[in-house]
Amino acid sequence: MPHVSAIRCVQTCYPQIYLACHVDHKRGRTSSTGLSSRDSSILAHLDEQVPVTAGALARHLGIGAPALSAILKRLATRGYIVQAADPADRRRQQVRLTAAGAVAMSKSSVLEPRRVQALLRRLTPQEREHALQGLALFARAARECMAGRRS
Repeated sequence: MPHVSAIRCVQTCYPQIYLACHVDHKRGRTSSTGLSSRDSSILAHLDEQVPVTAGALARHLGIGAPALSAILKRLATRGYIVQAADPADRRRQQVRLTAAGAVAMSKSSVLEPRRVQALLRRLTPQEREHALQGLALFARAARECMAGRRS
């Protein structure tokens, strides 16, 4: 899309991917993982290696600390996340995704895995690698942008 600005390219491409892969939101009680769309969204903001503080997550998601605390407690009970005191400030809790949480998030994502797989299959191996690298770079920039807002 060389004739389109970078901003417009993102604004155009992201919704096309979302619409092609989006599924209806499931209620937690009826999903195989027991996760609501909101739970899955929270898990999608977490990483298995790099923790995030509960406060930063609450601010980013626009959820009050008490509400997020209840959700995190439920997710921890199911083994989807681990929480630990922040070594830099023991009053703050750090949250990380577990391997089970990553699987559950994938199964309950608003982006249906089979539809995502169908998109990926339409790409050559080289195109797929470039696309995934590009998404990873965008995600990194998004995390850095969010971290900059918290400072």
